[in-house]
Amino acid sequence: MLFLVRMDVNIPRDLPADEANEIKAREKAYSQDLQRDGRWKSIWRVVGEYANYSIFDVSSNDELHQLLQGLPLFPFMKIDVTPLAAHPSAIA
Repeated sequence: MLFLVRMDVNIPRDLPADEANEIKAREKAYSQDLQRDGRWKSIWRVVGEYANYSIFDVSSNDELHQLLQGLPLFPFMKIDVTPLAAHPSAIA
C-alpha cells in the first residue's frame, strides 16, 4: 500500500542543542534504514519549511502507524497521511 505523508517538524526552541542534534542523528539513521529496506520509497523537502513529503510502501495502515510512531522526531511532528491508489492514466 502506498501512502503520501507530509511531516512538519517543530522542535521546541528551549530543547538543548546537543539533545536536538542527538534526536536528529537517530532520525536520520532510522529513516535511512527504512529507505534501504524499501518501505520509505522517497523523501522531498518542502522549500522554506522544516517539512517533507514522503512516499511509504507498507503492508497496512497499522504498519505505517508503527513506523511513524518510531520516528525519533515523532513527538515534535504534525503528520498528514494520504492513501494512494493507482491512476488509470499512469504509464506503468
